[in-house]
Amino acid sequence: MYHTGLAYILFFLSGFGALGFHRFYLGKIPTGILWACTGGLGMIGSIYDLITLPGQVRNANLQKAIADGTIRIEKNQVGSPYLRAIGDGQSRGITEKESIERVILKAAKVNKGIITASDLALAANASIEESRKALDEMVTKGHAELRVRQSGSLVYVIPDLMDSDEPLVD
Repeated sequence: MYHTGLAYILFFLSGFGALGFHRFYLGKIPTGILWACTGGLGMIGSIYDLITLPGQVRNANLQKAIADGTIRIEKNQVGSPYLRAIGDGQSRGITEKESIERVILKAAKVNKGIITASDLALAANASIEESRKALDEMVTKGHAELRVRQSGSLVYVIPDLMDSDEPLVD
């Protein structure tokens, strides 16, 4: 694991990033050589590194964990990527996303059984198109219905979670 404190120490020891020691430490060999040859891109790159070094350390640690096989990138049922920890069963601060059906049910429950693709996109951190596909699949499986509001807009309904049919037209 890389450490932000050590990266900053190397940054300052290399003439405020001009020699790129911190980049070599983070495994960024090509840009480390570039920094060493150009004085941190005329110190502009060094100023950038001064501000973004914690994020660079996080990214380097993530890339190392993926390369080591302790974390892998997977996709949830809507197709959105998430990180999954592998190994001893501890999540190490990375949580697996809920299934899309569970997100749909939670969002529908809050809205008294009614959900739109936009509602799901916000709740599942997914695109509207991905959300619409997931909702259409729920309709196909018979777990939801597609209805029209009195305003004419289409909504997906989970009948088990509805209070009444009042805001909808048959």
